[in-house]
Amino acid sequence: MPKSVLLLACGNLSRGDDALGPLLLEFVEAHCDSSEIELLTDFQLQIEHALDLENRKLVLFVDASAGCDGSFELTELEPVQDSSYTTHAMSPAAVMAVYRSIKKQPPPPCFLLGIKGESFELGEGLSENAGENLQQACRFVASLLDNPDIAVWRDRTGTVARFHGCMGMSVS
Repeated sequence: MPKSVLLLACGNLSRGDDALGPLLLEFVEAHCDSSEIELLTDFQLQIEHALDLENRKLVLFVDASAGCDGSFELTELEPVQDSSYTTHAMSPAAVMAVYRSIKKQPPPPCFLLGIKGESFELGEGLSENAGENLQQACRFVASLLDNPDIAVWRDRTGTVARFHGCMGMSVS
C-alpha cells in the first residue's frame, strides 16, 4: 500500500534553478518524518505518473517556476486535459486528468508548489535568489507535512507571503 502523502518533484539538477524541486525533496528526506510520505522525483511529468496518485490522501507536485509573484506559491489543482496531455512532458493537471480517465474516479487532492527560479541554463548552479527561495519553501513544506490535512493545505493556498514559521531550519 502506498504512503498517504506523495511529494512528486520535477527538475534537473544540471540546469540551474530547475533543480529546485529535487532539492526540496532532499530537504524533506533529511529533515521531515517520512513515515507517511513518499518522495518521487523525475526530470518531467509523464503519463505513467498518473498511477502514482492511486491510494493517496494528498499529493504535492513541486517544480521550479519563473512566474511566481513571491518566493514560492501553493495552488490547489483540478484535473484538466490541457495541451500537454499528448506530449512527453505533462502538466500536473494533465496527470490528474489521466488518472481520472483510467481510474474512472476523481484523483486525490493535489497541490502545486512552484518555487521561483530565474536561471535555467545547462551546467549552471543554483542562483543566489533561488537558494533563498528554496529555504523559504522548505520551511513552508515542513509545516505542511506536519499537518497532512486537506483543510490545512487549502487554507495555506495563496497565503505564501504571510508564512514566517520555522525560521531556524537550514537547507543542506
